[in-house]
Amino acid sequence: MRTGDYPKSPLRISDDRLHADPSRVVLRPFHLGWQARTADGNRAMKLIEDIASLSERAAEIEYGRVCHDFLERHWQTEQMFLERYSEVEEVLGFDPARFSDLRKKLIGSYFCHEYTYAAAALMNPSIVPHPDQSGMAGDACRFVMSLRAVGEGHISSIVFREGIMEADGSFRLWPQSSFATAADSRDADPAGEGPVEVYRHPDSSLSNTIIFPITEQQAGGLEDLRLVRFDHGDGDFEWIGTYTAYSGRSIRSELLRTRDFKSFTLEPIMGAAGRNKGMALFPQKVGGRYAMVGRQDGKNLFLLTSDKLDCWDDEGVMLMGPKYPWEFIQIGNCGSPILTDEGWLLFTHGVGAMRKYALGCALLDRNDPSKVLARSSAPVLAAEDNDRSGYVPNVVYTCGALKLGESLLIPYGISDSAVGFASCSVSELLSMME
Repeated sequence: MRTGDYPKSPLRISDDRLHADPSRVVLRPFHLGWQARTADGNRAMKLIEDIASLSERAAEIEYGRVCHDFLERHWQTEQMFLERYSEVEEVLGFDPARFSDLRKKLIGSYFCHEYTYAAAALMNPSIVPHPDQSGMAGDACRFVMSLRAVGEGHISSIVFREGIMEADGSFRLWPQSSFATAADSRDADPAGEGPVEVYRHPDSSLSNTIIFPITEQQAGGLEDLRLVRFDHGDGDFEWIGTYTAYSGRSIRSELLRTRDFKSFTLEPIMGAAGRNKGMALFPQKVGGRYAMVGRQDGKNLFLLTSDKLDCWDDEGVMLMGPKYPWEFIQIGNCGSPILTDEGWLLFTHGVGAMRKYALGCALLDRNDPSKVLARSSAPVLAAEDNDRSGYVPNVVYTCGALKLGESLLIPYGISDSAVGFASCSVSELLSMME
């Protein structure tokens, strides 16, 4: 990564990369169209009757083939087949006494499929301190990184990686196992407009957990989660993320809330501001109110405030508009503001000629973040050379950075095809601002 003819950036680029990976698969429900009709009646019931017509020996042989192909590719596969069978039984209302356990598992397998959740793209990470800092020395921090994974059908989901950051900005990621699991939404109503609860499987790690779209508003994807560790005061921390819920036709901003990364609440942001994307929450109240940075008009950055975390009606005040050629088309935030001794450090993105994205930064007043104290006249990071090619070319983008002492770790998306990592000190970044 270079920045063309601009002044040299202080960022140190790691050789570590994360890439889209079609080998990462998860077991998902296969919906056959419960109401679809054929000449023989309900299509799903016809499938079950076809399976029921097999002799016991034929059923054993067929299930043996399923096990041979899929048991080693998924975690607790047979248990998942039984759980899926139970869901189908509940919906269709047939007599379970007629089927053996083997045949139930075989039926369940017909109503499942593999989904490659990160085959198309992996991008737009954010990073926060992990809730569990046990065993960490004062100069190290365990972290959680969220990423946007894009799979079959261009559906975006939320995935995670865990790791450790050192005081000098170096880091290491914890390994993933070969098995990935989907978070369980249990009794969620897809047509509902209220909060939805999802749960990580108790025997699965966070680094192997995927949160898929659940509601109709989310059906097209959960996009660009911006996580922040929010301080409610008196040591009460909650991890809150803003993301875009895309229905396939419309967007709105929503909140992800958790205290342990084991259970999560997904809820819509109410109010006029929630109809826009790219909102980023400050990590604490400012002047007694919740505060966010967002792009409310598609071009400029605004400061928004609210008395309620889930309702944002304030039109806000404009923070900054495009000023330099590399951001003439539009600017936006790249994650939640980070508190430093000098003020709030805000990473931004600018879009310039040929829709090329670049990262910038700004410094906001600590007590009154509507005041912009300084901003970068040159990109902090831009796509160059081979990094310009990808799923969406000429893009670098982040949804949040992590500060440890005076060091910053900045994971970033590369042309929507990979994730890279950069580091620098706060002072180095401030030195390139005007």
